[in-house]
Amino acid sequence: MNQLWYAVPLIVSISLVYGATRHELMGPILQNAARAATWIVGFMATIFVILWAVSWFV
Repeated sequence: MNQLWYAVPLIVSISLVYGATRHELMGPILQNAARAATWIVGFMATIFVILWAVSWFV
């Protein structure tokens, strides 16, 4: 099993908790969680690309 799949429940749970700390209604919580999840995935992808580029040139 690919270890990257372990990141999916972590991203979902972290995003939902982050959204719930900012809002009380379900709609804004889910919207904020989606934005946070997108930001986390983008950050992880950026780090992946940087590490991949470093390994390519070394």
